[in-house]
Amino acid sequence: MEIRGTTAIVTGGASGLGAATARALAARGADVFAFDLAPAIEKARAEAEPAPDAAAAPAAGPATHEGAASTTKPAPDAATVPDAATAPDAAAAPPAAPGRIAYAEVDVTDPASVRAGVERAVREGAGPLRVAVNCAGIGPSARILGRSGVHDFELYAQVVQVNLVGTFHVLALAAEAMAGQESADGEGQRGVVVNTASVAAYEGQVGQAAYASSKGGVVGLTLAAARDLAGRGIRVNTVAPGIVDTPMMATIGEEYREGLAASVPFPHRLARPEEYARLVLMLVEHDYLNGETIRMDGALRMPPR
Repeated sequence: MEIRGTTAIVTGGASGLGAATARALAARGADVFAFDLAPAIEKARAEAEPAPDAAAAPAAGPATHEGAASTTKPAPDAATVPDAATAPDAAAAPPAAPGRIAYAEVDVTDPASVRAGVERAVREGAGPLRVAVNCAGIGPSARILGRSGVHDFELYAQVVQVNLVGTFHVLALAAEAMAGQESADGEGQRGVVVNTASVAAYEGQVGQAAYASSKGGVVGLTLAAARDLAGRGIRVNTVAPGIVDTPMMATIGEEYREGLAASVPFPHRLARPEEYARLVLMLVEHDYLNGETIRMDGALRMPPR
């Protein structure tokens, strides 16, 4: 699937995996709509603001994540990626006019919000909607039987609602829009959806009952969705990352981070969001990859705790 000249959706696009993916797609020439909740979007915008003594410098590139879809025109909430060379995968990228990243408040747990966001992307995007990447997710830790009693049932439901049901909302509504478009090639291909699972889907640790359930559901959804949408020319793949150096990891102690890095067989470090983004690009561009879940974990197999 050619990325240049298409419109792409990335949920969780204001930080971490989503922000890196949005930048990489824009560097390939896509018009990217980054879905996220308002607080995450505001934080990303604030971090992108130039310093007071850099007022004369060109505007910095963007970032993006999930919340109710905005219907404003793209200019006020859009950022243009200044140069494809700024993307982590630039060395392998073909020449392409860099695209932009526009923020849209979309709550993936609300189908009406997702539909409005998808409709905005279709309406305002510079090209046909061909790519949807699900990066929005949460990962609180709680034991089934903890010191304070049984696992909070509402918390369990919330994790599944965001990570699994939210993924399905975006997949289904993006696929609906893609299916109504002309084929992108002579083989009837109309779009690609990339989901985010986790190695926890296979090796859930102590305290990950909710998270592992939700990510296991995403893995189970992948092949079924790929087969379900094959007749519409839409491919579905999933990435199952190991331990990635995202903003969430910044909240843990350095000693613990070093221990996690040392547990990875090779390379002995945490994965980088840019590496996830490069894998997403490959899954989009490789026309014969469909229904696959690919682990990106440095050969890590998580212990029980």
